[in-house]
Amino acid sequence: MTEDDLQRLLAATLPAIDQHALIVEEAQDQDVRLRFPLRPALIGPGDVFSGPALLGFADTAMFAAILAATGGRALGMVATMSATFLRPMPAADVVAIARVIRRGKRMAHAEAWLFDHTPVEAVLHATASCALRPRADV
Repeated sequence: MTEDDLQRLLAATLPAIDQHALIVEEAQDQDVRLRFPLRPALIGPGDVFSGPALLGFADTAMFAAILAATGGRALGMVATMSATFLRPMPAADVVAIARVIRRGKRMAHAEAWLFDHTPVEAVLHATASCALRPRADV
């Protein structure tokens, strides 16, 4: 699946509230890299992202990794998620790198790393067990 294919699929599949103007930068078999651009109108000086916002980005990134890993044939719905917040996320673009660790017929295990604007020092690490279900429109 190409980056453009995944971008279109995410736009068609995700609710608008979860899209966050995301940009698919890389899409490989089971790995994706997404960018969630900072929207300066919503951020004040010295602001940091909240925990729930970061968890939403991680969930979206793992959802994208599962779409890429299944060729767009299955959706991954998070059943359990574990997250470790490593440091505060400053007001900057959020870069997410996510991958599918293990995939079966009905379950997948994925992880996501979040970074501020460049993947150097992680802000959050999340892992999830996801129930797979076939896409209805395929």
